[in-house]
Amino acid sequence: MLESSVTRHGVEASELIARLENVPFSRWHAKARIIVGTATFFDAFGALSLAVALPVLIRLWNITPEQSGLLIGASYVGQLGGALLFSWLAEKFGRVRSAAAAVALMSVTSLGCAIAGSFPALLALRVVQGIGIGGEMPVAAAYISELSKARGRGRFFMLYEMIFPVGLMATSQIGAWVVPAWGWETMFLIGGIPGLIVTFLLLRLPESPRWLISRGRLTEAERVVEQIEGAGKTATIGAVCDRAATVNNRRPPTLAERRESVTVGQPERGRWRDVIAPSYRHRTVVVWTLWAAAYFVTNSLNNWMPSLYNTVYHLGLKESLRAASLTNAAQVGILLVCAFTIDRIGRRRWTIICFIAGGAGLSILAFEGSDSVSRVMILATLSYAILGSINAVLYLYTPEIYPTRMRAIGTGLATSWLRLASAIGPAVVGMMVAAEGIDSVFMMFAGFSFAGALAATRMIETRARRLEEIAP
Repeated sequence: MLESSVTRHGVEASELIARLENVPFSRWHAKARIIVGTATFFDAFGALSLAVALPVLIRLWNITPEQSGLLIGASYVGQLGGALLFSWLAEKFGRVRSAAAAVALMSVTSLGCAIAGSFPALLALRVVQGIGIGGEMPVAAAYISELSKARGRGRFFMLYEMIFPVGLMATSQIGAWVVPAWGWETMFLIGGIPGLIVTFLLLRLPESPRWLISRGRLTEAERVVEQIEGAGKTATIGAVCDRAATVNNRRPPTLAERRESVTVGQPERGRWRDVIAPSYRHRTVVVWTLWAAAYFVTNSLNNWMPSLYNTVYHLGLKESLRAASLTNAAQVGILLVCAFTIDRIGRRRWTIICFIAGGAGLSILAFEGSDSVSRVMILATLSYAILGSINAVLYLYTPEIYPTRMRAIGTGLATSWLRLASAIGPAVVGMMVAAEGIDSVFMMFAGFSFAGALAATRMIETRARRLEEIAP
């Protein structure tokens, strides 16, 4: 009886995955992407809000440069812990509840920051807020990835991922408007109050059907799949996708083909050590290297370019901030191109090309271009935008290479390397500018970019492949 029950459940699990892969993208998917994307928008807002408030706080509380560095670094410490904590919670309790808890923590502590009356209080709150900020992104990435089907997953995910740089842009613009008018506290109120509303909306989302299947909760998973199918029947986008599939002569795999690579619907538990087990060790080492290389360059540029424009190239403060803000605007443009081409070009090829292109621009600055501020603006902005697109692709790629039982854990561990690189990179840049000059900094960035390109050659290609096929 036990064997027949397992077989029956295995067939049900396979059929549910097959139905998920066959249903067209619809308003149901768009609604989930918008709600989770809104959470990610406020994740970006919370990450950058201190940078906007800090110039006022420095004067108001007589904060020293060392204390400013502590405040900035405190969030990264919290983010590192949050990425690990909430990715573990997502495997145990589900994607939706874990993402909602991370957003709630981020929002409540943002409100706390608004009423913090001293440096020690703000420092402690930023550490705790960082836990929520760091926890939301890997869980959200796993959830969005699991809602997607093989065809079109790249575009569906990248249109969600664009929300983060849009959030960074919006934070700078909103801050420039509200802080002078209503004070630094307003930034944290804006980040906190809407975040609590988003928490409620997240809790109303259905759980990831793939996660439910991995936990053996097939009845609940089927109810979610039925919701998706019901929305897909009336969606005009389904007809468009079907016609595109016909033109491209892409035949969906048969049910029998799907069953071969779908895990039987029994409860599965992911463990931390599974990420470095022999079957996934190579993937893990490669993706950790990519996260570290990409974020070492991009977050160092993002943190240092305003100061470099101001101190090395002697631009005024407003001009320096305006020049630095171009990087996020350019990144959004590159990401828009990426969203509509990533499923044709592929994750591996895009990453290699962007590492090489970004490294080439930085190499020009290192060897002959750093004496001209206009050339630095153009090449540094383009290099950042190109390399910044890799960051978004990594959020797409990393959940794809791990099975459902450890998808959030694998993504959380990978994003830990971005926190480490983001903390170490700016400190190294500061030392090198003082000791060797700006040319050495661009040379170092180019070296990390080319190292990332080399690591990217070891990526596996995941486009147009079902998650269960990529990581059985």
